[in-house]
Amino acid sequence: MAYSVSLKKQAMKVLEKINEPYYSNIKEAIYMLAENPRPKGYKKLKGRDGYRIRVADYRIIYDIFDDSLIVDVINLGHRKDIY
Repeated sequence: MAYSVSLKKQAMKVLEKINEPYYSNIKEAIYMLAENPRPKGYKKLKGRDGYRIRVADYRIIYDIFDDSLIVDVINLGHRKDIY
């Protein structure tokens, strides 16, 4: 049961600006959300809808829609800037 992953325009812009080796690691983590949208270390956000995972110094913020099998990546960024 694989989910489809979609990225918001804002997340795409941020991802394009990230340098290697972080870019490859973040991209791989986003693709892995299709297989398991609740990987080890994921957290439910407080104060707003969504979940987050951490990849090195970056965080990926996303929503899970179990009824339609969609993972929607809302935003990503450096830990100090994401919230």
